[in-house]
Amino acid sequence: MPQKDPCQKQACAIQTCLQANKYMESKCEDVIREMQRCCAAQTGNSVCCSGFKNSKLTENKSKTADTT
Repeated sequence: MPQKDPCQKQACAIQTCLQANKYMESKCEDVIREMQRCCAAQTGNSVCCSGFKNSKLTENKSKTADTT
């Protein structure tokens, strides 16, 4: 039996929050931070994190580029 992904709970919480808040990320910052913490702690052990950290880094870089 496959082992449960260690960050699946946080990934599901993000989806639930986004759906409940009409996909306004600003309303889900706390659950997104929890996912970031889980991904940092589970580096390489979570399939749920495979695109999560990269998308956040890209987003932050584009925000920085827009302000300069």
